[in-house]
Amino acid sequence: MFGTKTATALQSIPVSNNTISRRIEDIASDIVMQVIEQIKLTKMFALKLDESTDVSGEAQVIVFVRYQDCSDIRENILFCQNLQSRTTGEELFKVIDKFFAEGGILWDWCLSVCSDGAATLTGKNNGLMAWIRKKNPKVKWLHCIIHRQALASKRMNAHLHETLNEAVKVINFIKARPLNSRMFKLLCQEMGSEHQHLLLHTEVRWLSRGRILNRLFELRQEVHMFLLEQKSAFSSLFENQDWVCRLAYLADIFDKLNDLNLSMQGFRTDELSLNSKMCAFIKKLEFWLKKVQRNGVSVFPTLDKFADDSEIDNLNTICDCIRETLTKLRDELVSYFPSIMNQDRTQDWIQNPFVEDVTSRSGLSDKLTENLIELASDRTLELKFQNVTVSQFWLEVKGEYKELSEIAMSALLPFGSTYLCEVSFSAMSLIKTKHRNRLSVQNDLIIAVSDIEPRFDNILAKKQPQVSH
Repeated sequence: MFGTKTATALQSIPVSNNTISRRIEDIASDIVMQVIEQIKLTKMFALKLDESTDVSGEAQVIVFVRYQDCSDIRENILFCQNLQSRTTGEELFKVIDKFFAEGGILWDWCLSVCSDGAATLTGKNNGLMAWIRKKNPKVKWLHCIIHRQALASKRMNAHLHETLNEAVKVINFIKARPLNSRMFKLLCQEMGSEHQHLLLHTEVRWLSRGRILNRLFELRQEVHMFLLEQKSAFSSLFENQDWVCRLAYLADIFDKLNDLNLSMQGFRTDELSLNSKMCAFIKKLEFWLKKVQRNGVSVFPTLDKFADDSEIDNLNTICDCIRETLTKLRDELVSYFPSIMNQDRTQDWIQNPFVEDVTSRSGLSDKLTENLIELASDRTLELKFQNVTVSQFWLEVKGEYKELSEIAMSALLPFGSTYLCEVSFSAMSLIKTKHRNRLSVQNDLIIAVSDIEPRFDNILAKKQPQVSH
């Protein structure tokens, strides 16, 4: 009516808050619907979940689902909902069961549930798993492997534990006081240090211990000088070679634990691959223990370099601490991962069916073993296996080796960790801030963490065009 110039001006007017909210809801609903439709087709899925409290004090439960499509395994957020009352196992089950009932998902299709080891989730009588097993007794529960590794890493030698606490106190003396922090920064600048700040330790952040210790050790001379200027009793710690040796070792061992932790994080990880990483780390621990038993610390580069630079000849004291710590760490990991040390090799054929003699320890029936031998002898399939992921391979051979494919997929589908839930809670903390603490975060979070493309054509087809929007 008024020409192109006016039409362009009208288009630049932002839509209302309610319109944006409706669009977010429509997009999130379409993403979840695509996931539900695929689950109904395959009738097989695995869950992982976690619960946490957001900035407004509301308890939020996040559930991820892992399922297979025509070409590969997919994982996506299934829903995020706040719990109105208590965070008990029964309340958690009611929320999930209601969602399943509305979406037409059956508990019989669920293979496993991965979570942390909280009693609310794992209790035999009133825990979430107890309620789930009333619907499907065959559901397998998996304790998050990364969480178990973090729990096993907490126990250490008493002297080393004291050193860690003292290191944290030193850092807090500088970081927790703004004036000290500013003065320390100026000192580092004057000395031309590579870093100018220490890092704070947070117990709930598993990687923080390794990072704060590394930074403290790198700035130990600057810290010592600053503590002397402040006439702090902590300055004597850095004059004690045994204490600095223990600090160097702690920086090394937590750095190795951080590398393990980071290697197990990421998308599309499964229980088999994570168990392999943990098995390798336990073997490394045994190797390090043998080296230290010969009074050698070459496997710990920070400590080794400090000992050479300081010309320390007698390392017996620190070696005793290291041996005790490594032994405790190995025993703790073995207790948290008993299946790894049992050397169960019956699932090796899933990860690589073309390894020599893998069929002899497959644990399959005679008929399936024959099928596996036939598959392992196919040179074309072996070449294909080298160019695709393990899950893609087993889905590609499903037409010819259906039973083997189904067994393999039932082992590859379960989650090994709750990493995606932790990523989602991080995203939630960015979306729902103290300035937006009344926001209902469910739909926003689904769009933020999902990698599924919304079907905009389907969404638009259900809408009536409005010239005012």
